[in-house]
Amino acid sequence: MKIVFCGTPNFAVPTLQALLAAGHEIALVVSQPDRPVGRSQQLTAPPVKQAALAAALPVTQPEKIRSNAEFRAQLESIAPDVIVVVAYGRIIPPWMLVLPRLGCINLHGSLLPKYRGAAPIQWAIAMGDAFTGNTTMLLEEGLDTGPILLQQTIEIRPDQTAIDLFDLFAKAGAPLVVQTLDGLATGTIHPQPQNHHGATYAPLLDREDGRMDFAARSAHELYNRWRGFQPWPGAFTSLDGKKLIVHRLAVAEPNSGDFSHAEPGQIRIESHRLFAACAESTWLEFLELQFEGKKRLPAAEFLRGSQLPAGARLGSSTP
Repeated sequence: MKIVFCGTPNFAVPTLQALLAAGHEIALVVSQPDRPVGRSQQLTAPPVKQAALAAALPVTQPEKIRSNAEFRAQLESIAPDVIVVVAYGRIIPPWMLVLPRLGCINLHGSLLPKYRGAAPIQWAIAMGDAFTGNTTMLLEEGLDTGPILLQQTIEIRPDQTAIDLFDLFAKAGAPLVVQTLDGLATGTIHPQPQNHHGATYAPLLDREDGRMDFAARSAHELYNRWRGFQPWPGAFTSLDGKKLIVHRLAVAEPNSGDFSHAEPGQIRIESHRLFAACAESTWLEFLELQFEGKKRLPAAEFLRGSQLPAGARLGSSTP
């Protein structure tokens, strides 16, 4: 097929490479503009652009696409059979949706209609789901509401973070997109409407999603949110008026009977280990921590360098 491919981050690169390996013609790659990256703010090409240039593919990077007459004329002149969209980061306008004869195909990192929205992988982990998956779908004007083409289920292990799953989802989704195009070409795949009543949403992550609420959430819930919100916004709280970043943690069952009487957010120290009380009489152990602006430390080293006040309680003062 003649394809226009729209994608920006690393997540989209395996699909672009799989389409090329399957023998499809990539007539144009559309990616977001180069952006400043890192402390040096050096202008950097997005991963999809880098992969496209390495494969000698034509690339365009429009700042806007909805009312971009030049971009529209470029796509109309190509007359693609299909537009494949993977983590492009822009809403596809109506004129693009109806341009290709087979429509616009999207790879979405959830089992739709569950977790529509910008952060499906992160929220599936944060909610403690044991499995999720990839979906290929036909795009329409609604947010992830289009008909389903193919789906694959992917297990979420209890120790996996969003960082672990992003790479797994990207690699598993690439052949799913190729299989979807094959099925559309042969007429063996028939779009199935979503059950909109079963839809849930996975909104874009906010900094405050990483704030730990010990009174409202159990240790398992806080641990799952930490897993889902890697690398950002992570997990943080406050201690003695200072922001405390929790880099590694685990659900724990402390040995001492005194732990059963703690209020949520209270700290306990046992054998150079640091524990925090959570809702439902559950406990977290903090394994690696960092005061904002200070060095990241294992818990034992953190305790040696910190004079924690008696009865210290996490989250009692917003930094």
